[in-house]
Amino acid sequence: MINMIQAAKDQVAALTQAAYERASAAGTLPAGGEAVKATIEIPKDTSHGDYASSFAMAGAKAMHMAPRAIAQAIVDHLELEGSYFSKAEIAGPGFLNFTLGPKWYGDVLSAVEAEGPDYGSGTGGAGRKVMVEFVSANPTGPMHMGNARGGVLGDTLANVLARDGWDVFKEFYVNDAGNQIDKFARSIYARYMQLILGEEGYPFPEDGYHGEDIRELAQAIYEKDGQLWRSKPENDALLAMAQEGLSCNIPKMKADLKKYGIEYDQWYMESWLHDRGFVADTVQLLTGRGWTYEKDGALWLNTTELLKKKYLAEGKSQEQVDKLDLKDDVLRRANGFYTYFAADIAYHRNKLEERNFDLAINIWGADHHGHVARLQAALDGLGLDGSHRLVIVLMQLVNLLQDGKPVRMSKRTGKAIALHDLLDEISVDAARYYFNNRAATSPLDFDLDLAVRQDSENPVYYVQYAHARICSLIARLAEEEGAAVPAAAAVDAAALASPEELALVKALAQFPEELHLAARDYDPSRINRYLTALAGDFHRFYNACRLKGEKANVLAARLKLADTVRSVLANGLGLLGVNAPEKM
Repeated sequence: MINMIQAAKDQVAALTQAAYERASAAGTLPAGGEAVKATIEIPKDTSHGDYASSFAMAGAKAMHMAPRAIAQAIVDHLELEGSYFSKAEIAGPGFLNFTLGPKWYGDVLSAVEAEGPDYGSGTGGAGRKVMVEFVSANPTGPMHMGNARGGVLGDTLANVLARDGWDVFKEFYVNDAGNQIDKFARSIYARYMQLILGEEGYPFPEDGYHGEDIRELAQAIYEKDGQLWRSKPENDALLAMAQEGLSCNIPKMKADLKKYGIEYDQWYMESWLHDRGFVADTVQLLTGRGWTYEKDGALWLNTTELLKKKYLAEGKSQEQVDKLDLKDDVLRRANGFYTYFAADIAYHRNKLEERNFDLAINIWGADHHGHVARLQAALDGLGLDGSHRLVIVLMQLVNLLQDGKPVRMSKRTGKAIALHDLLDEISVDAARYYFNNRAATSPLDFDLDLAVRQDSENPVYYVQYAHARICSLIARLAEEEGAAVPAAAAVDAAALASPEELALVKALAQFPEELHLAARDYDPSRINRYLTALAGDFHRFYNACRLKGEKANVLAARLKLADTVRSVLANGLGLLGVNAPEKM
């Protein structure tokens, strides 16, 4: 769990405090510096220093001295021998600028070597339990582009959270109950009956599913059972159609997602909640807490009051809340059936109360925006603190492009592009990298032509090529010069002196922070941006710094640096579920 950037900041604070204490003991600085809370930042322009401390300015009031005078006294009493820093200077109104020395650069290489594939791991999650629920597509048809983007966002976020110290559980919620399954069954049944009676002989439901996949399911049932269901009671036939359809579709979904590199800890069925009365029990709990009322034979949730309470707690004014167009929600219809919203509340109660997850994260399409606060408020009403323990990552749409034009239909099937169609066109690596290449909150243009190009314009190729290039470089130097990658302890870090080399080591040190921020902000696309930048830093180093024919200490240091970059590239690509090839 080594973070060399944080280690440098901590050392700046320790060195500055020790220098203050020596200056105070010598009578150069007065009392008051013991309690100074200074900021330590990395300046935008590092030409005059790599870390800047505000100690002198923060302590000016307490010590009744000008900041530059305090800064001079600190610099005069600094002892940098054996530290990460080669010098310290005063800048501007009194900033203390520290410049990194060879020890820090060498220790970055040692940290990556020591932690190997665990480099970058953190403790932000502190072992807390988190469920990441994603994709959760209706099992009534094939998965589409939104599911494809949500799949890689959820899977990569789960990987990132696990590396930041969370106890992660991945789940797919199967909506195998309710209106959409009834519509699914009636659609299959209608197509089945049309196979027997002809399309004119049996009406198709106006709101039915018209896809070719429904016809294929009906045909499969007809080939297996013949006219068996024609003479059975319709309810029995519908139940059979739903079961047959789900037993066909769910394995297909699992197979598509496995091909995409996604496997879940559990596929959780909505029907499990209904079968054991958990939905009814959850609604009863809300009633017991005074959050429901009856109207027109239905049972309603007082969502309006729950949302008002939530928004006021979040800091909105009463006037702002009163202006909101808030509405209540039906939990149980007049016919006795529970709504999807009631089942959703029960499912999230199951996550937070029954299974005791500290945090539940859902990846949803942006069209679910209006559902977020209502669900959180309902969980608040159950005493489960849904406003903090349920996090919804809203995902914008994907625009699929080819030849610069939008693509909505598969050339092969004439239907909307499904996940399995996409993976027939491009590699899993390209799909996973591209779908995670922008933050979930940004719309994504997915260029099919660019995804298969083998040049630096293709971001996944650019990063993978950097990894393969390093592997080839190491193999070539071993063959031509007998040079092997040394251990970090054997490297003369002072031999790394060019701007390109130092920038590359600093980029390697940034990885733990990027990983932590990706977890904290629920934004795994930070890893893509980091890897693209790291690959760019490596290509600049490779073009500026020779290896072949250099002095032994320079060759060894540069070879170790290149191999360390290789390790971190493989590490980051692994988080994305993307291969790190040795040859391209």
